[in-house]
Amino acid sequence: MSKSTVAILLYILGLIFGAMALDLWSADTGPKAFIGIIWTVILLIALFYTDKYEKK
Repeated sequence: MSKSTVAILLYILGLIFGAMALDLWSADTGPKAFIGIIWTVILLIALFYTDKYEKK
């Protein structure tokens, strides 16, 4: 299993956790919504670095 696949699986598990436990997708928009955005930014950074180091 490649590192990018592991990063994507962790991202999906984190989104499911956020939806169930933290109630990120409720009707209330506020600071909690930024958790999902930050989590997506972390995924993009992880995919960038895994792709960068897999090509070497």
